[in-house]
Amino acid sequence: MKKRKIMLISSVGGHLTQLLQLHPLTEEYDCHIVTEKTAVTEKMATRYPMSFLLHGGRHYLFRFMFKFAYNAGKSLWLYLRKRPDVIITTGTHTAVPMCYIAKCFRKKIIFIESFAKTQSPTLSGQLVYPVADLFIVQWETMLTHYPKAVYGGSIY
Repeated sequence: MKKRKIMLISSVGGHLTQLLQLHPLTEEYDCHIVTEKTAVTEKMATRYPMSFLLHGGRHYLFRFMFKFAYNAGKSLWLYLRKRPDVIITTGTHTAVPMCYIAKCFRKKIIFIESFAKTQSPTLSGQLVYPVADLFIVQWETMLTHYPKAVYGGSIY
């Protein structure tokens, strides 16, 4: 029987750490991880099937806009190459284009709001919430911001 394809996508750091808590899924499904390219994540590629996007925050607007446009184009290329059935993300700007691309192809989107956000929503959460098929929050207080979300408790 063919395994369902799952694409796990997030930025590096805490978002990726949270995403890797879903490691048991890799045994049951055909999983592929997409994250930002750093020295640390390049080493992880020996352990997991991975693809990389440009690393960068929003501190320098012009540079961010270029990287975001590049990452959006590369996300489309990665999507067409991997053709996942489901996208699972813990967020950040890195994942937003992939969620919208997958939605255009009528695939399922699962967004897990960051564990670090207890009182206010993330920008990526606000952007993906309207298209997510399942939106999970890790704190009950976040249900006030995302009324259709599911409280899933801590991912840790």
